[in-house]
Amino acid sequence: MRYAYAITTALALSGAAAAMTLNQPAGAQTAQNEPGAIQAAAPKAGAPMSFADMVAKLQPAVVNISTTQRVQVNTNPFAGTPFEMFGGQQGGAPVTREAESLGSGFIISADGYVVTNSHVISAGQRGAVVESIRVTLPDRREFTAKLIGRDPASDLAVLKIEGANLPFVKFGDSRQARVGDWIVAIGNPFGLGGTVTAGIISATHRVTGGGAYDRFIQTDASINRGNSGGPMFDLEGAVIGINSQILSPTGGNVGIGFAIPAEQAKPIIDTLMKGGKITRGYLGVGMQDLTRDIAEALGIPRDRGTLVSRVEPGEAAEKAGIKQGDVIIRVGNQDVTPDQTLSFLVANVAPGTRLPLTVIRDGKQQVITVTVGTRPPEETLAQFDPEDDDSGPTSPDSETMGAAALGIAVTPLNEQIARSIGVDPTAKGVVVLGVDAASDAAGKGLKRGDLIVSVNRTPVATSADVARIVAASKAAGRNQVLLYVQRRNIGQFVPVQIGK
Repeated sequence: MRYAYAITTALALSGAAAAMTLNQPAGAQTAQNEPGAIQAAAPKAGAPMSFADMVAKLQPAVVNISTTQRVQVNTNPFAGTPFEMFGGQQGGAPVTREAESLGSGFIISADGYVVTNSHVISAGQRGAVVESIRVTLPDRREFTAKLIGRDPASDLAVLKIEGANLPFVKFGDSRQARVGDWIVAIGNPFGLGGTVTAGIISATHRVTGGGAYDRFIQTDASINRGNSGGPMFDLEGAVIGINSQILSPTGGNVGIGFAIPAEQAKPIIDTLMKGGKITRGYLGVGMQDLTRDIAEALGIPRDRGTLVSRVEPGEAAEKAGIKQGDVIIRVGNQDVTPDQTLSFLVANVAPGTRLPLTVIRDGKQQVITVTVGTRPPEETLAQFDPEDDDSGPTSPDSETMGAAALGIAVTPLNEQIARSIGVDPTAKGVVVLGVDAASDAAGKGLKRGDLIVSVNRTPVATSADVARIVAASKAAGRNQVLLYVQRRNIGQFVPVQIGK
C-alpha cells in the first residue's frame, strides 16, 4: 500500500502542476520555447520499475572477501611511560592476535578469477601480516583464495579460487557512461550479506587528489565500508566501475561514492591475470595546481596547466630540460586540465616513449620532447611532511626590511643559518626572519625560518634582489609575485600579494 500511495501522490502533484500551468499568462509557456532555451530530452525508454530481475542474475557472482591477519600486540603495561624499561613481551617474544578485514569482490571467469580492491586484501595495521584470504559466495560456498597480483597505485587486485562453472560477470564500456545514468551497486557493507543499492552517476572523471590514477565515477548510490571492491553495474548488467572510496565526515554513506572506471581497471586486471608487472610513465617533477593567484603572478591564464614546483635530478624531466617554474599545459595532443591531470596523462604513457610536452616558460610557449621514465613504487614516492618548526635564524641583518612590500623581513642565507633551519648548506636564497601577521604572506603560511629561493622564478640572494623584482612586478601592473619557498628541503611555489 505504501508503494501505491507513492505513485498516487506523484500523479496528484503532476495534475496540480498541469493546472497551475493552464492558469499562467499566455506568454509564460511560449517563453520556455524561445530559441536558445534549454529543454530536457525525453527519458530513455526501458528504465526499470524494478531492478529485481537484473539483480537476480548478477548477485551470484558478487562475493564477500575476508582476510585473516596476525597483528603484533604490545604487552608492556608501561609502554609510553617513564617506566617502559620495566615492561616486556611475554616469554621474551612478540605476542600476536588474530584479526579480520571484510570487503567485496566479483568473479570475472567461470574458473574462478576474482577482482577486488588492493586495500581489501592488505594488512590493516602496521606490522600486521595477512595469513589467508577467504572468498564466500552468496550460496555460502567458501574458498581459500590465492593472490594472483595487486597494484596499489590503482587499488586493484586479482584473486583465484579453485572452482568450475562459477557464476561470473563481464566488464562494460565505462566510456559510454553519462552523468544521470542509472547504476546498481552490489556488495557487503559492514560485513552484511549481499546488499543492493541503486542510484545515478553524479560525475565522471572525478579527481579526488589521491594519486596518478585518481579519476573516478562518482555516484549517489549508497556505498559504505565493506562495499570496497564490489561492482558498479549499468542497466545492461555490465561492470562499469569498481567501488573503491567514499567521501564522508562520519565514515558512513552521505551519497558520495567513487568507483574505478572499467576502462581504467580492465587493462590492469588483464595484465595481473597473466602475471605481468604494471609499469607507468614518470617525469620526475613535483606539481602544483595552477591557482588563480599563481596564474596572476605568472601573468598567464589559469584555465589549464600544471606548475612544476621541483625537478628530480637524473629523471626524465631534467634530462629533457624541464625547469622549475615551467607550466606544462599539454601532454602530446591532450590538454592538462582538472579532469586530465599531468600525473594521470603521463602515467598512462609507456616508459621509453618520446613524448612532446607543451610548456609556458617566462610567458612564452614552447615544446619540449621528453623520453618518459618508469614510475617508481608508490612507497618510494611518498613524501615526508616536515613538522612545523618555529626555530629559525636569530641574527638580524641590515637588509631585513628590503621585502617589506610583501610583509616579510629577510636576511641572506649563510652556512650557520642553513644548519639552524635544516637546509642544505650549499643552498642559495634569503631566509624569513619575521612575517607581518596582517599580510598575505602570513595568510599563505610563510613563517620565520622559511628559505625563499626565488621570486618570479629569478634566484634571490639579498633583500635588495627581492625588492627589485617586486618593484618590476608592480611596474608591470601585477599585484602578486611568485615565491619559491623551501622548508627543511621541501619546496613549493607560493603566490604573495604586494602591499600597497
